[in-house]
Amino acid sequence: MPTPNDFLPPLSPLVMPVQDLHKAPETYGRDGAPATRPPALWLRRLLVFGGAIALTLFGAYEMNLVLNSMGVSALGVIVLGFFVILAAWISLSFTSAVAGFVSVLCRGGLGLGIQREGALPILRARTAVLMPTYNEDPERVLVGLKSIYDSLIATGQIAAFDFFLLSDTTDPDVWVQEERAYLSFREAVSGKGRVFYRRRAKNVDRKAGNLGEWVRAHGGAYQQMLTLDADSVMDGALIVRAVDAMERNEGVGLIQTLPVIVGGRTLFARMQQFAGRVYGPLIAHGIAWWHGSEGNYWGHNAVIRTRAFAEQAGLPHLPGRKPFGGHILSHDFVEAALMRRGGWAIHMVPGLFGSYEESPPSLTDVAIRDRRWCQGNLQHYKLLLTKGMAWVSRLHMLMGIGSYITSPLWLLFLLFGILISLQARFARPEYFGSTKSLYPHWPQVDPIQAKFVFIGTMGILLAPKFFAFIAMLFDRAALKGSGGVLRLATSIVLETIIGGLIAPIAMLIQTSGVLSILMGRDSGWNAQNRDDGRVDLRQVARGYWIYTLIGVLLATAAWLVSFSLFLWMTPVLLGLLLAIPLAALTASRDAGLWLRHLGLLTIVEETIPPPILRIVSANELARTRREECVDPAMDEAFYALRHDHSLREAHRAALPPARTVGSAIDPNLLVGLVKLREATDLASARRSLSRQEKAAVLANAEGLTLILALPDDGKRQV
Repeated sequence: MPTPNDFLPPLSPLVMPVQDLHKAPETYGRDGAPATRPPALWLRRLLVFGGAIALTLFGAYEMNLVLNSMGVSALGVIVLGFFVILAAWISLSFTSAVAGFVSVLCRGGLGLGIQREGALPILRARTAVLMPTYNEDPERVLVGLKSIYDSLIATGQIAAFDFFLLSDTTDPDVWVQEERAYLSFREAVSGKGRVFYRRRAKNVDRKAGNLGEWVRAHGGAYQQMLTLDADSVMDGALIVRAVDAMERNEGVGLIQTLPVIVGGRTLFARMQQFAGRVYGPLIAHGIAWWHGSEGNYWGHNAVIRTRAFAEQAGLPHLPGRKPFGGHILSHDFVEAALMRRGGWAIHMVPGLFGSYEESPPSLTDVAIRDRRWCQGNLQHYKLLLTKGMAWVSRLHMLMGIGSYITSPLWLLFLLFGILISLQARFARPEYFGSTKSLYPHWPQVDPIQAKFVFIGTMGILLAPKFFAFIAMLFDRAALKGSGGVLRLATSIVLETIIGGLIAPIAMLIQTSGVLSILMGRDSGWNAQNRDDGRVDLRQVARGYWIYTLIGVLLATAAWLVSFSLFLWMTPVLLGLLLAIPLAALTASRDAGLWLRHLGLLTIVEETIPPPILRIVSANELARTRREECVDPAMDEAFYALRHDHSLREAHRAALPPARTVGSAIDPNLLVGLVKLREATDLASARRSLSRQEKAAVLANAEGLTLILALPDDGKRQV
């Protein structure tokens, strides 16, 4: 029989104060320069930023020759200003990629005394593995968690880890499914006393609040916590090595691993996982090389020192109204910055593989997620002046803002470029002016010079892909897993072409997101779609017709101006004109699997799966077989609780304490109880209750009693 604390361990509170961003943090004597900072880090940063500045200045000089060599114009100055900002952005990406290329070839990307191979270290302290979830399929989520559990068993160090499923689920049916899946998982691994479950009735501050509430209640019992997402999978050996590095380096607050995307079946997801596996390590090695001990946090697949998190990462609410005020959406960047502000080192270790996640299946799903990320990153402008924050942490936030602001800047750059072409087309040039001159004043735009600037810009944009290709040639396993040299090269070209066609659509999607946020619209919080299926062409057409229309208008304008401008804009125009078929094609599972059959867009993790992914496949197969044997009616909460005695008693034992006199009154509970008393049968109760009311009565002992008393035939049970 479950006991009241059957789902959770005893409380072990840890104080987690909300940080005051206007005051210097309490560092408790920690040095501002961590002991784990790489030597000559200043020189690394000088090379990366100095190179980016030099490239930007050279590009600005060349672009000025294109626009203003024979005289300054207002449009020329505006376009030059946009170009300088965008050139700085891509130049920094280029120089960071060069650093990553060298780091990959030199087998860097570790530090902290971590070894890629050899005997696993013995862990001394306890670590909590935290899996937050929000209205996700619980069986699917627990496939990942069980795979991590099984992989840690294989290391022989499972005793050092406890597992927590931390639910913020608002759907009452999914909530009861979570309880059933949790009980099944705990029984399957004999994990009583090691595997726990907690659901919050109120989603205060979303994921950050979910983790913060766990820290305040249970964080004192664990030296480290491993944070995951609902689609995360991590190899047990990688976890042990990262946790050991945390135990040996007392000044380190966070160790971020590099998640590799796996499991993609649609064309879009397979492009994402191919790009992440081939280009991702190069990019991650580059930023880790110059970030040093002032790295970033991506919100999951990271080991965090619980005391450091509690001490420094209590997030305040930002002043003002949504979308810029309120709780912090992109909390991970901020938590890393605040821990570094408090004297803790933040490290990324991209040299260790074994950390995995999934990709959204379509451009539409990415756009939905991206809208929330856009709002979260734009919020960070309010944090840039936080007292005591490291300049690199401020730069992380600026780069996060820039990743979205650059889309409207690219659009403006394009539109003002068209205006310059219009000016050149319809404004009659005065070659000699009103004064006598031996030499003519040529038109301001130099097409030959513009061609060279375009080629140089494209070279800088595409160079990281070439570097990644070269780096893959030195990794025999990864090269073989991608189909060899020819298939790898073909896949890179294919991904580049399709990605280039999608780019203008993504630019407009992000631009519309930025504009909607500036207009005051909040993104909300929705569960992420992780399933692929049949593409509904009518739905795709409704979502993407606007981009096709914009493409038609731009193409018409370019054609009317000049044929050369039309040809120049063809890459952008093609993507917009083909927006509907592109969205449908990339969301197609058949297209993705067909390319996989041809050996294209493949990665080593799917052709030569590592042990952890083989475990995932076995657990996924077992889940499918279990679901075939389960009555679908059990997915409804009332039915499941009435027909599963063990689930009902576990649910009853885990109910929150009854309301006390003077505490807050829940209107949903009051209305829900009245509706249950007036219902004639279970079916009528289901129809009358809203989702919020159903969740409220399921969390109440009296409500549960009323549910169990309702008959199916319209007569109450006695």
